[in-house]
Amino acid sequence: MPAAAPPKTQADEQAPLAPLTGYTVAVTAQRRADELATLLERRGARTVVAPTLRIVPLPDDEALRAATVELIREAPDLVVATTGIGFRGWLEAAEGWGMGEDLLEVLESSKILCRGPKALGAVRAAGLIEEWTAPSETGDEVVQLLKERGVDGQRVAIQLHGDPAEDFIRTVREGGGAAVPVPVYRWTLPTDITPVQRLVDAICARRVDAVTFTSAPAANALLRIAGDQAADMLEALRAPAEDNGVLPVAVGPVTAAPLTRLGVDCVQPQRARLGALVRTVASALPKRSRRLQLATGHSMELRGHMVLLDGDPYQLPPAPMAVIRALASAEGRVLSRAELLGHLPRGADGHAVEMAVTRLRDAVSLRSCVETVIKRGYRLNLEA
Repeated sequence: MPAAAPPKTQADEQAPLAPLTGYTVAVTAQRRADELATLLERRGARTVVAPTLRIVPLPDDEALRAATVELIREAPDLVVATTGIGFRGWLEAAEGWGMGEDLLEVLESSKILCRGPKALGAVRAAGLIEEWTAPSETGDEVVQLLKERGVDGQRVAIQLHGDPAEDFIRTVREGGGAAVPVPVYRWTLPTDITPVQRLVDAICARRVDAVTFTSAPAANALLRIAGDQAADMLEALRAPAEDNGVLPVAVGPVTAAPLTRLGVDCVQPQRARLGALVRTVASALPKRSRRLQLATGHSMELRGHMVLLDGDPYQLPPAPMAVIRALASAEGRVLSRAELLGHLPRGADGHAVEMAVTRLRDAVSLRSCVETVIKRGYRLNLEA
């Protein structure tokens, strides 16, 4: 008869934490926002969904119709397809106007350049054949190709993707070609910007751990809505992990460009895909956690809105979490009530510091983790 298995300990029964447990991640996208939030939540994150833009389709827009008529009347030599949704929308709009077959015939006679795989997929789904696709899925590569091959005397149709695509248009015109913009859809601010304003407040107060961006217009819109708070928000996005900075994560270099120009270094996946973006967040945030060894022999890890004490998770309200972060950054140095007060939400007073310390001690069931230094303040009781 086999020997009985040893009884399970508490450590054996404790399920491993998901990589994003304890972290709050903001989603600024409109398209596929729910999908992105779900993928992050499956990895343990708490999400804040605040789309900074909304897409306005233009199936009945006169500018789109006029561009389509112009291209059917005089076929382009080159067509630049920038997005899958935009290219499909263009074909659907033309079909609705009774111009679908004529537009396809024009596109079949043209050389099609694709900015990325989504545009490529839409082109092939329409039964068309592309001549070239950008290897790293960036607009800069399209611009470089146009410069290298030359566009002098050529008509180039450029399917816009919410932004004016000024680099494409300028390159064509400076190269002696005729650019025909095709405005399939445009971006505009949300009807209600309140959720975005709350997100700006949360970033400035560093109550979120990461912000994700899937398009350059979304990043620009966040900066625009931030208004007078833009400087504080950028400071939070630039700050390192040890200063409780908010991690900016962009799906690719084009998306990151508006923030990069302002000195914000965005983390990016190697491939511009939603899944890769989520994996990047799940890899980067845990590396920013702070690990401490207390003098009592206990280990502590700070991650987002959560404290792990000897591996056990304790979710803390904002004020106690702000206090433990400040004390951890002080690395055992005593912080006065006035110093700690500066880390609490606006309007808090000295009594709020005492309450936050009390709630912190009670929350982690370890009163000795924070030591009171009489007439001076508080310090984290760290191992020497």
